[in-house]
Amino acid sequence: MRYVSSGREPVPSTGTMGEPGARGRFGAFGGRYAPESLVEACREVEEAFREAWADPGFRGDLAELLALNAGRPTPLTPARRLSRALGVQLYLKREDLAHTGSHKINNVLSQALLAARMGRRRLIAETGAGQHGVATATAAALLGLEATVFMGERDIERQALNVFRMRMLGAEVVPVTTGSRTLKDATSQAMRHWVGVTGDSHYCVGSVIGPDPYPWMVREFQRVIGEEARGQCAAELRTGVPDLVVACVGGGSNAAGTFAGFADTPARLVGVEAEGGAGAARGRPGVLHGCRSLFLQDDDGQITPAHSIAAGLDYPGVGPEHAHLRDLGRARYVTVTDDEAAGAAVRLARTEGIVPALESAHALAWVIRAAGGGELPAGSTVLMTLSGRGDKDTSTLKELV
Repeated sequence: MRYVSSGREPVPSTGTMGEPGARGRFGAFGGRYAPESLVEACREVEEAFREAWADPGFRGDLAELLALNAGRPTPLTPARRLSRALGVQLYLKREDLAHTGSHKINNVLSQALLAARMGRRRLIAETGAGQHGVATATAAALLGLEATVFMGERDIERQALNVFRMRMLGAEVVPVTTGSRTLKDATSQAMRHWVGVTGDSHYCVGSVIGPDPYPWMVREFQRVIGEEARGQCAAELRTGVPDLVVACVGGGSNAAGTFAGFADTPARLVGVEAEGGAGAARGRPGVLHGCRSLFLQDDDGQITPAHSIAAGLDYPGVGPEHAHLRDLGRARYVTVTDDEAAGAAVRLARTEGIVPALESAHALAWVIRAAGGGELPAGSTVLMTLSGRGDKDTSTLKELV
């Protein structure tokens, strides 16, 4: 079975943030656009995922891994000083406190466990900010697998600490020198490499992008963020549910996992993109990296380069489920500039003692702007996923502070 453009109307998905519909679609987006060799590989991943996700044994093993090796559950932290200054009640879901320093470990431990169950001996990954690469190298070392991580040459330069960590953990880091030498090109190279090694290697996609079943599977592996936060908000907030749920969006995995916990509540969902990588906010329908979604394109339909101070947001599109949520009006997607993000990172550090990843700082920058501009009524409750810590961004932040 190959999912290709057929000119037919897409089959609707089976509910907001539920299982995708026929042909792996979220409304008009998603699908499986891939070479024949990868179509079969994706089918095998889908079958293995469905079987494992229905197996209490797999779910139990994964829960144990996440507790003992990732540090779950992560806390919900009230940002008290910043909340008073902004006039809202801001709560931070602390994925920066997970092992390896970001939410990426949730997805990677899950996929690594699935790969081992499938009999694969090696993980392939792409990375931009390096956090997904570090998580992949960590999971591979833990489970006795090999790891090969593709990373744009430009990102290798600005994320030297994470490159060292990957190599320290035993992973091979492959520089990608084509195109913009960032995340888009690393993803393309990883997929090309997978074509020739599908028999013994699993492609550990790092976000809710790629051919079906990856956008759905990665969202389910990141759903733990939203489900934990939902329970924590129920215990912490008088209303039980925040007024707004906010997360940064590159490909969009931390946002998808967070939103999944609140999609059936009255909470407003807000995804915050980089001004120079606003696929959801300003993209047009197109196909890249195996799925149909919203991408930055020129008038000829060619993908145009993205830019962001945060390497993890330096991607010219967004996962297909985010495109669907935008079309439904269930989630709103906004943009933040480099300067706003850098300023937000400094402000959080100096008010709450937390140095956030520049990706997460984009989400905070929008909260600060919205609160100051009156878009957030006084006293609003805001849950924001702080997706990663800022150690990796030290060299960039040093130039700004």
